[in-house]
Amino acid sequence: MTASQPSTDPAAAVREGYFGAFGGQFVPESLSDALTRLVDAWADAQADPSFGEELDALRRDYGGRPTPLYRAGRLSEAAGVEVWLKREDLAHTGSHKLNNVVGQALLARRMGKPRVIAETGAGQHGVATATAAALFGLRCTVYMGAEDCRRQRLNVVRMQLLGAEVVPVESGTRTLKDAINEAMRDWVTNVDDTHYLIGSAMGPHPFPTIVRELQKVISVEDKEQFAAQAGGVPDAVIACVGGGSNAIGSFAEWIEVEGVRLIGVEAAGEGVGSGRSAATISEGREAVLHGSRSIVLVDDDGQVRPAHSVSAGLDYPGVGPEHAWLASTGRGQYVAATDEDALEGFRRTCELEGIIPALEPAHAVGWLLRHGRTELGHGARVILTMSGRGDKDVDEVVEVAGWDLGVAKAFGASGGDRAPGGVAGSDVPPVSDATPEVSS
Repeated sequence: MTASQPSTDPAAAVREGYFGAFGGQFVPESLSDALTRLVDAWADAQADPSFGEELDALRRDYGGRPTPLYRAGRLSEAAGVEVWLKREDLAHTGSHKLNNVVGQALLARRMGKPRVIAETGAGQHGVATATAAALFGLRCTVYMGAEDCRRQRLNVVRMQLLGAEVVPVESGTRTLKDAINEAMRDWVTNVDDTHYLIGSAMGPHPFPTIVRELQKVISVEDKEQFAAQAGGVPDAVIACVGGGSNAIGSFAEWIEVEGVRLIGVEAAGEGVGSGRSAATISEGREAVLHGSRSIVLVDDDGQVRPAHSVSAGLDYPGVGPEHAWLASTGRGQYVAATDEDALEGFRRTCELEGIIPALEPAHAVGWLLRHGRTELGHGARVILTMSGRGDKDVDEVVEVAGWDLGVAKAFGASGGDRAPGGVAGSDVPPVSDATPEVSS
């Protein structure tokens, strides 16, 4: 799909909190006043040069920005396209999440809110929120599904070390959707002194816009970096999509650039149509979830379906409303990668580039390895956002993939009976030998 589609003017799209038919505020009356005050506070902050100056200084001196844009030579050879990695994994706390969190923490302080709450799936947003709370002296509570606490134990410990209260959520599927439900309940109860620091470009207006504007720094930087390092513009910008903060930040500056394809990679779990997927745009439909109208995984009765992904960060049945709009206008192309694709992307990025990726961007790498050459054409130039590092995922990957890594197994990791992984040869099938389960 190309940019020759209906108008994608962001200013027009966000009028009254909507992106086309998507967005809005579908919340209890008790939150209406808080959202109105948040809209005003955000407008005031954007109009105040000192807010932007302090944010820029924190991003630079505390967060480590700008992050590099790196030409991944060996991965390029394997994928058949020229791959440039935007290294958000090198930002402080190890992911893109700090971009949004620092800005919202500044906003909370500006609004006189001494407490922040957050939801988290893989723990990256929770760690970033706990970090910012420590930095600004804010009280912090993070809701996290109990299953995600198990999968991401390292990040739970990191949040606790940073002074946050981590609340395991035992309801539902015990994953991200249920954590958001609990955070919403907390916010309704404590709205007077608490800011809900949403981690993705979802939720009621103005959260999708705030998160997009704070994450836009990713594409502002890589647009300049690509022109300086590679020349011109890329053929495509690729990012993984759960709720969609990383992807919308990666797309934002490219939306109006004709000829640059925007490709969001959703998590298909065990495959689109399998019943165990988180590929929302690929198999969902319009519905209201967590305060806004978007595209959601629902059953025939309109009930939200459980989502599944090997990645706790993508294990969500909805998507941010701006992504729903980009998909509906054709400006964005949304494809899907399975758990198996993600594990392949994880392993190959380790082997070829010496980078241990988070499972979230590993989906984008896996899709690129499987489909990049045919979908984009040999030699196409692409930017892929490496949204986070994979320390948190190592134990889960070894367990799920069943890779026997020798030392890891000796120290208690539950390796299976498959052949050794890594350079010695994992039994995850080579990309060229595997039968694609999903496509765009």
